[in-house]
Amino acid sequence: MNRWAAIEDAIRAATGGPFRVHEASPRGGGCINETWRIDDGREAFFVKLNTAARLPMFEAEAEGLIRLAAAGALRVPAPVCRGLAGGQAFLVLEYLDMEGGPDNPDRLGEGLAALHAVEGPAFGACGDNFIGSTAQSNASHADWAGFWREERLRPQLTLAAHNEAPARLRALGEHLLDAVSVLLAGHTPRPSLLHGDLWAGNCGYTRAGEPVIFDPAVYHGDRETDLAMTALFGGFAPRFYQAYLATAPLPPGHERRQRLYNLYHILNHYNLFGGAYANQAMRMMETLLTEAGLPPPER
Repeated sequence: MNRWAAIEDAIRAATGGPFRVHEASPRGGGCINETWRIDDGREAFFVKLNTAARLPMFEAEAEGLIRLAAAGALRVPAPVCRGLAGGQAFLVLEYLDMEGGPDNPDRLGEGLAALHAVEGPAFGACGDNFIGSTAQSNASHADWAGFWREERLRPQLTLAAHNEAPARLRALGEHLLDAVSVLLAGHTPRPSLLHGDLWAGNCGYTRAGEPVIFDPAVYHGDRETDLAMTALFGGFAPRFYQAYLATAPLPPGHERRQRLYNLYHILNHYNLFGGAYANQAMRMMETLLTEAGLPPPER
């Protein structure tokens, strides 16, 4: 059975209605998955494809979308089905037309604040998932600094060492792990429900201007981590931040914590793509150590 026939069967089983691919057109977006829009002339779906070994990544993504949808704060594409077809893993999602929709950053900011108002029992506190294609542990912690050190920075630094990162990056990382408790001293956030991978490429607007978020890496943590990532890779419109802060102001010190939180994503980009991300991560760690009053190791 070819992959489209198997995916057709999975869609029919999930929806209880007829479906046969009339047109399949590749879509852009991302460098991890192959993506398609499929339709039968009546209904359309968005399909992600990857190697069979990536099925757990799609299963975690679907679970994350379900968690976000349950919050009722922002629109997400509904998962339809997932599985294996033609030797590949697939994830079928509701197709939302986000081509040519008007930007509405005010609604996005307000919706994100509403999402962050949903709290979990502890930091992490949901199934392990992926940040991009990198495994992400969401083991529960009562202490935020401990969670950030052990479930976010340490795994990325361990992976960087495995990827033969520069010796200085490894040395800075060792010192930074000891500095996390200093950098987060006195900061006691609530375990908010987070998107977890909120950059400009993971949100959009329908033709009606409704904000949509997708490609999540969901967990419960400091809401500042979502806000911090919005400043990476192009950033968001000023109106987005104004709307968010009008509803949910940030506590003092968030500017310094933003660098600590974004270090996680820069390290992950080094581990995924290599290149200049190593230098960026080292500069960030040197600044953080200086801010913590711990001189960086000598070169």
